[in-house]
Amino acid sequence: MTAAAGSPVSDNPARSRFELALPDGVAFIDYRRDGKHYLLLHAEVPPALRGRGIAAELTAAALQLVRAQGGSVEARCSYVAHFIAHNAQYQDLLTRS
Repeated sequence: MTAAAGSPVSDNPARSRFELALPDGVAFIDYRRDGKHYLLLHAEVPPALRGRGIAAELTAAALQLVRAQGGSVEARCSYVAHFIAHNAQYQDLLTRS
């Protein structure tokens, strides 16, 4: 599955993660899924590629994939939580307590 707008980010359910394949490795967000609810656990970008906005691209596309499925998220990863807090267009995806 590919995100809207042609992003190369995909959902890899066998590994429980969203992935962005890059020439020098794979950036990913690990998750646990319960139906349409995603618990986003950890984001990682290969060290040589950090500081280039790849984590933001990955996170935005992963959230778009969740939205396309009618899902919701809980951000346990500090990066993803910070990203959502600073990008209001994704805050509706947060699970409400």
